[in-house]
Amino acid sequence: MKPLNPIKLSSTETAFVRSLVLYEDTEILALNKPSGLSSQGGRGQVHTLDELLWAFAKQGKPRPRLIHRLDRDTSGVILTAKTKPAAGFLGKALMARKFSKTYLAIVTPGAPDPAQGVIDLPLRRDEQGREAYMRVCAPDHPDAETARSRYRTLKAVSGAALMELYPDTGRMHQLRVHMAALGHPIAGDARYGGALVVAGEAVPRLMLHARALVFPHPAGGEKRLEAEPPGDMRGLIASLGLG
Repeated sequence: MKPLNPIKLSSTETAFVRSLVLYEDTEILALNKPSGLSSQGGRGQVHTLDELLWAFAKQGKPRPRLIHRLDRDTSGVILTAKTKPAAGFLGKALMARKFSKTYLAIVTPGAPDPAQGVIDLPLRRDEQGREAYMRVCAPDHPDAETARSRYRTLKAVSGAALMELYPDTGRMHQLRVHMAALGHPIAGDARYGGALVVAGEAVPRLMLHARALVFPHPAGGEKRLEAEPPGDMRGLIASLGLG
């Protein structure tokens, strides 16, 4: 496999991606990805997070590699590996489902019933032009992929609820589609029926944040990384009385 050609970044881009660092050691680099930044494969002239990782490349060494992705409009903890052995170790751990992910989400209308539970609904990919969607489907559908999520209501008010979501599998848009299937789509998720206004408050974006990541560290032991929700999400939580 040919090495990737380095991407030239501006000083502004380099400063920006360095400002996202949550944690770094000799093996791993974790970032707090903002909403609106594609992890990989974005369109247009704006660099993706994957491309911005060239800011951390050292002479004669590979740049950090993404271990997993977050949707463009999802914020929060995202993990990279700084060495090839670390990337291999973490990739295998991810495939073996040894990663534990916790997300925060604002959903409408109000809390699900029951207030906590498991969503075990297979998903399939649905291409519509240049856009890709995930759809709930029957288990025997030829394109069905197993998808399992857990949820817990942290606080509910009339018309909205603050949720903790835990994906046991890693399908594209999984939490978004599962919550919509439950009848409680994530606020700001126009693609899957999420409300754009809640209790008179405009929802600025998809209200989904990767709050915590627990995983086996390549050097041994278990590592937990956390990122507080960004200001726009904290503001909506407070204005809705969900804090």
